Amino acid sequence: MAGDYGRWSPVKRDFKAMLKNLSHEEILEVLSEGLCAYCEEVIEGRINSLNQRRLDEMALANVNIAESSAELLQGDSSDDVISPKRKLNVDAHTHSPRVEESTYSGSSKRFVSVLSKPVNNKQPTFDHSNFGQVGNADLSEDHKELFRFCQVGRRKDFAYYENIDGKKVNVLKGLELYTNVFNPDEQKEIVELVYKLQRMGRNRELRARTYSEPRKWMRGKGRVTIQFGCCYNYAVDKDGNPPGIVRDEVADPLPPLFKEMIKRMVRWHVLPPSCVPDSCIVNIYEEGDCIPPHIDHHDFVRPFCTVSFLAECKILFGTNLKIVNEGEFSGPFSLPLPLGSVLILNGNGADVAKHCVPGVPAKRISITFRKMDASKLPYRYTPAPELVGIERFVPPSPNTSRNRQHLKDGKSDKREHVAKSENKVFSNEDDFPPLGKSTPSKSKSRR
Repeated sequence: MAGDYGRWSPVKRDFKAMLKNLSHEEILEVLSEGLCAYCEEVIEGRINSLNQRRLDEMALANVNIAESSAELLQGDSSDDVISPKRKLNVDAHTHSPRVEESTYSGSSKRFVSVLSKPVNNKQPTFDHSNFGQVGNADLSEDHKELFRFCQVGRRKDFAYYENIDGKKVNVLKGLELYTNVFNPDEQKEIVELVYKLQRMGRNRELRARTYSEPRKWMRGKGRVTIQFGCCYNYAVDKDGNPPGIVRDEVADPLPPLFKEMIKRMVRWHVLPPSCVPDSCIVNIYEEGDCIPPHIDHHDFVRPFCTVSFLAECKILFGTNLKIVNEGEFSGPFSLPLPLGSVLILNGNGADVAKHCVPGVPAKRISITFRKMDASKLPYRYTPAPELVGIERFVPPSPNTSRNRQHLKDGKSDKREHVAKSENKVFSNEDDFPPLGKSTPSKSKSRR
């Protein structure tokens, strides 16, 4: 049988040298056709990495600012500058984000002023004046934000290939996981609000379709849900409304702290400015509660995201997720969700692969933020003005007077020193390089 047997030659070829001998137009011609799906995906990933380089280089050029911030933070810095893997799994002897419902009656709690406020019916109140504040008051707001921004970890290279219509397809394409988006203090503040909202729901201080606490009639069934921005049906309701957004029902608006969370995620490049969420659903899981396999309804546009609190759990992905038992599922790809992390679902990860959450090992809270399709908005929906025109954070230019002074003082090696320390903080085994640092690309492997 005729064929190009030379391609299997054991002699190693220097493809980089071959490319250097080609003109720009010839390289484009080489890449224009005849590539397999896997090669196209590798090239796409490399192009995306190049597009990200400008932001990475700008942030890396300012790590000396982050180091100065860390020095000023003193005692607080030791808790902030640690690996995301360690930070999001702190134990009971450290500054833990774990909050138990029984702690909300203590008068010595930092958030007692929040709980002592009078409850306004239909509109939850919450003091979020300290949300996102870190470090010493002497630091500028830009330095504080840069310090936290550089700690956010990111992973985008998820891959699991399945045969779909005779083709190998990466069903995880579009998934992104961001760690340490919300630190332990912020997690605690958010969980406080969720518990307050749960009490309001039980006291019928929220709209009827906002709060739902069904009877737990079997293991894995009956988790508490709180919806803001819109009412969503998982199945046909008693009034005959189909699954999706119920347009003639009104839900409570997003609480102020949830709007701050949305602004944080858009500003820190976790969510795109073109898809700012205008609704959310809070899930409160007791041990053993689950979410069965599903694909989110297309009344909500892509991407959407889920934020995790209280207990780490796993989320399963795959086109064929199987129900093993009550609250137990099996699937080809399992992804742990660290505390304070944000999972972005987009592309194949949102529309080709199904996802589910098996019975959780301990009490857990998740908040899923989504943007409604413009044609599906509730009839009496009013957009939130605070979520319009959110500006993305851009690290300060490296050509600041402060940086120039560092160079005059012979401190040009500080950047290298900080980069080395960051390599220790975010080791390769974490798989979550900080947003302000680029790392060597890894070859993709078929799982």
